[in-house]
Amino acid sequence: MSRYTGPSWRISRRLGISLSGTGKELSRRPYAPGVHGQSRRQKLSEYGLQLQEKQKLRFMYGLTERQFYSLFTRAGKIREGKHGDNFEIMLERRLDNIVYRLGLATTRPQARQLVNHGHITVDGKRIDIASYQVKIGQVIGVREKSKEVAAIKDAVEAVVSRPSYITFDADKLEGSFTRLPQPDELNADIDTALVVEYYNR
Repeated sequence: MSRYTGPSWRISRRLGISLSGTGKELSRRPYAPGVHGQSRRQKLSEYGLQLQEKQKLRFMYGLTERQFYSLFTRAGKIREGKHGDNFEIMLERRLDNIVYRLGLATTRPQARQLVNHGHITVDGKRIDIASYQVKIGQVIGVREKSKEVAAIKDAVEAVVSRPSYITFDADKLEGSFTRLPQPDELNADIDTALVVEYYNR
Protein backbone atom coordinates (compact mmCIF):
# COMPACT_ATOMS: atom_id res chain seq x y z
CA MET A 1 0.00 0.00 0.00
CA SER A 2 1.45 3.34 -1.04
CA ARG A 3 1.76 6.36 1.23
CA TYR A 4 -1.29 8.62 1.33
CA THR A 5 -0.65 11.86 -0.58
CA GLY A 6 -4.16 13.37 -0.57
CA PRO A 7 -5.44 16.28 1.54
CA SER A 8 -4.29 15.77 5.13
CA TRP A 9 -6.94 18.10 6.56
CA ARG A 10 -9.67 15.83 5.19
CA ILE A 11 -8.13 12.84 6.99
CA SER A 12 -7.81 14.90 10.19
CA ARG A 13 -11.50 15.78 10.09
CA ARG A 14 -12.52 12.18 9.34
CA LEU A 15 -10.48 10.80 12.24
CA GLY A 16 -11.24 13.72 14.58
CA ILE A 17 -7.60 14.47 15.37
CA SER A 18 -5.13 17.15 14.27
CA LEU A 19 -2.44 15.31 12.30
CA SER A 20 -0.39 18.50 11.91
CA GLY A 21 -0.37 19.16 15.65
CA THR A 22 -1.59 22.72 15.16
CA GLY A 23 -5.32 22.06 15.56
CA LYS A 24 -6.14 24.28 12.57
CA GLU A 25 -7.83 21.43 10.71
CA LEU A 26 -10.57 21.13 13.34
CA SER A 27 -10.88 24.73 14.51
CA ARG A 28 -13.21 25.88 11.73
CA ARG A 29 -15.01 22.65 10.83
CA PRO A 30 -14.83 20.13 13.69
CA TYR A 31 -16.88 17.50 11.90
CA ALA A 32 -16.38 14.79 9.28
CA PRO A 33 -15.87 15.86 5.64
CA GLY A 34 -18.54 15.47 2.99
CA VAL A 35 -22.10 16.62 2.44
CA HIS A 36 -23.40 14.71 5.44
CA GLY A 37 -20.43 15.39 7.70
CA GLN A 38 -22.35 17.49 10.19
CA SER A 39 -25.38 15.21 10.42
CA ARG A 40 -23.56 11.88 10.52
CA ARG A 41 -23.41 10.42 14.03
CA GLN A 42 -22.27 6.88 13.39
CA LYS A 43 -21.62 4.69 16.41
CA LEU A 44 -18.46 2.68 15.84
CA SER A 45 -18.18 -1.01 16.60
CA GLU A 46 -15.30 -2.38 18.67
CA TYR A 47 -13.44 -3.19 15.46
CA GLY A 48 -14.22 0.28 14.12
CA LEU A 49 -12.70 1.92 17.21
CA GLN A 50 -9.56 -0.24 16.92
CA LEU A 51 -9.20 0.60 13.21
CA GLN A 52 -9.70 4.30 13.89
CA GLU A 53 -6.93 4.41 16.52
CA LYS A 54 -4.61 2.50 14.20
CA GLN A 55 -5.32 4.93 11.37
CA LYS A 56 -4.81 7.95 13.63
CA LEU A 57 -1.33 6.75 14.58
CA ARG A 58 -0.38 5.65 11.06
CA PHE A 59 -1.42 8.90 9.40
CA MET A 60 0.11 10.97 12.20
CA TYR A 61 3.57 9.55 11.46
CA GLY A 62 2.94 9.25 7.70
CA LEU A 63 3.80 5.57 7.26
CA THR A 64 2.54 3.05 4.75
CA GLU A 65 0.63 0.08 6.15
CA ARG A 66 3.59 -2.22 5.48
CA GLN A 67 6.06 0.08 7.29
CA PHE A 68 3.62 0.52 10.16
CA TYR A 69 2.98 -3.18 10.70
CA SER A 70 6.68 -4.03 10.33
CA LEU A 71 7.57 -1.60 13.13
CA PHE A 72 4.67 -2.91 15.22
CA THR A 73 6.06 -6.45 14.88
CA ARG A 74 9.56 -5.32 15.89
CA ALA A 75 8.14 -3.53 18.94
CA GLY A 76 6.46 -6.79 20.00
CA LYS A 77 9.85 -8.48 20.32
CA ILE A 78 10.97 -6.07 23.06
CA ARG A 79 10.57 -7.92 26.35
CA GLU A 80 10.36 -4.93 28.70
CA GLY A 81 7.40 -2.57 28.79
CA LYS A 82 4.02 -2.66 27.08
CA HIS A 83 3.79 -3.48 23.39
CA GLY A 84 1.81 -0.32 22.60
CA ASP A 85 4.21 1.98 24.46
CA ASN A 86 7.27 0.34 22.87
CA PHE A 87 5.68 0.73 19.45
CA GLU A 88 5.00 4.42 19.94
CA ILE A 89 8.52 4.98 21.29
CA MET A 90 9.94 3.37 18.12
CA LEU A 91 7.78 5.72 16.05
CA GLU A 92 9.16 8.65 18.06
CA ARG A 93 12.73 7.45 17.41
CA ARG A 94 12.36 7.68 13.63
CA LEU A 95 14.80 10.25 12.24
CA ASP A 96 12.11 12.23 10.43
CA ASN A 97 10.12 12.50 13.66
CA ILE A 98 13.16 13.60 15.69
CA VAL A 99 13.87 16.30 13.07
CA TYR A 100 10.26 17.43 13.50
CA ARG A 101 10.50 17.35 17.32
CA LEU A 102 13.71 19.41 17.22
CA GLY A 103 11.83 22.08 15.30
CA LEU A 104 13.92 21.86 12.14
CA ALA A 105 10.66 21.32 10.23
CA THR A 106 7.10 22.49 10.87
CA THR A 107 5.50 19.15 9.91
CA ARG A 108 6.56 15.51 9.72
CA PRO A 109 6.18 15.42 5.91
CA GLN A 110 8.52 18.41 5.67
CA ALA A 111 10.96 16.71 8.05
CA ARG A 112 10.85 13.55 5.90
CA GLN A 113 11.65 15.63 2.84
CA LEU A 114 14.63 17.28 4.57
CA VAL A 115 16.00 13.85 5.49
CA ASN A 116 15.39 12.34 2.04
CA HIS A 117 17.10 15.29 0.35
CA GLY A 118 20.24 14.84 2.46
CA HIS A 119 20.01 17.99 4.60
CA ILE A 120 20.25 16.12 7.94
CA THR A 121 23.23 14.54 9.69
CA VAL A 122 23.48 12.08 12.59
CA ASP A 123 26.73 12.30 14.56
CA GLY A 124 28.17 14.32 11.68
CA LYS A 125 27.31 11.74 9.01
CA ARG A 126 24.66 12.49 6.39
CA ILE A 127 21.69 10.16 6.72
CA ASP A 128 18.92 10.19 4.10
CA ILE A 129 16.76 7.37 5.50
CA ALA A 130 13.67 8.77 7.22
CA SER A 131 13.00 5.50 9.09
CA TYR A 132 16.46 5.46 10.70
CA GLN A 133 16.10 4.65 14.42
CA VAL A 134 17.92 7.34 16.42
CA LYS A 135 19.82 6.04 19.44
CA ILE A 136 20.15 7.72 22.82
CA GLY A 137 23.00 10.23 22.81
CA GLN A 138 23.17 10.67 19.04
CA VAL A 139 23.41 14.22 17.74
CA ILE A 140 21.10 15.27 14.92
CA GLY A 141 22.11 18.35 12.97
CA VAL A 142 21.82 20.22 9.70
CA ARG A 143 24.42 19.67 7.01
CA GLU A 144 26.77 22.66 6.72
CA LYS A 145 25.68 23.41 3.16
CA SER A 146 22.02 23.36 4.21
CA LYS A 147 22.13 25.77 7.17
CA GLU A 148 20.90 28.64 5.01
CA VAL A 149 17.80 26.79 3.81
CA ALA A 150 14.90 29.18 4.41
CA ALA A 151 12.44 26.44 5.42
CA ILE A 152 14.74 25.30 8.24
CA LYS A 153 15.33 28.83 9.52
CA ASP A 154 11.62 29.62 9.47
CA ALA A 155 10.78 26.39 11.29
CA VAL A 156 13.31 27.02 14.09
CA GLU A 157 11.99 30.56 14.60
CA ALA A 158 8.41 29.29 14.83
CA VAL A 159 9.06 26.70 17.56
CA VAL A 160 7.08 27.21 20.76
CA SER A 161 8.38 24.24 22.79
CA ARG A 162 10.27 20.98 22.46
CA PRO A 163 9.91 17.63 24.29
CA SER A 164 12.04 17.20 27.41
CA TYR A 165 13.78 14.12 26.00
CA ILE A 166 15.70 16.17 23.43
CA THR A 167 18.07 19.12 23.65
CA PHE A 168 18.66 21.72 20.95
CA ASP A 169 21.29 24.35 20.16
CA ALA A 170 19.75 26.98 17.89
CA ASP A 171 23.13 28.51 17.04
CA LYS A 172 24.58 25.21 15.80
CA LEU A 173 21.22 23.94 14.45
CA GLU A 174 21.74 20.60 16.14
CA GLY A 175 20.17 18.65 18.95
CA SER A 176 20.54 15.43 20.87
CA PHE A 177 18.18 12.59 21.70
CA THR A 178 18.94 12.34 25.42
CA ARG A 179 16.58 9.59 26.59
CA LEU A 180 13.57 7.50 25.65
CA PRO A 181 10.23 9.25 26.17
CA GLN A 182 8.11 8.10 29.11
CA PRO A 183 4.61 6.66 28.46
CA ASP A 184 2.99 9.82 29.86
CA GLU A 185 4.99 11.94 27.36
CA LEU A 186 3.55 10.11 24.36
CA ASN A 187 0.47 11.12 22.36
CA ALA A 188 -2.40 11.38 24.84
CA ASP A 189 -4.93 11.38 21.97
CA ILE A 190 -3.96 7.83 20.91
CA ASP A 191 -5.02 4.67 22.74
CA THR A 192 -2.26 2.27 21.67
CA ALA A 193 -3.97 -0.59 23.51
CA LEU A 194 -6.64 -0.48 20.78
CA VAL A 195 -3.92 -0.61 18.11
CA VAL A 196 -2.49 -3.74 19.74
CA GLU A 197 -5.97 -5.26 19.91
CA TYR A 198 -6.50 -4.47 16.21
CA TYR A 199 -3.44 -6.45 15.12
CA ASN A 200 -3.94 -9.24 17.66
CA ARG A 201 -7.61 -9.86 16.84
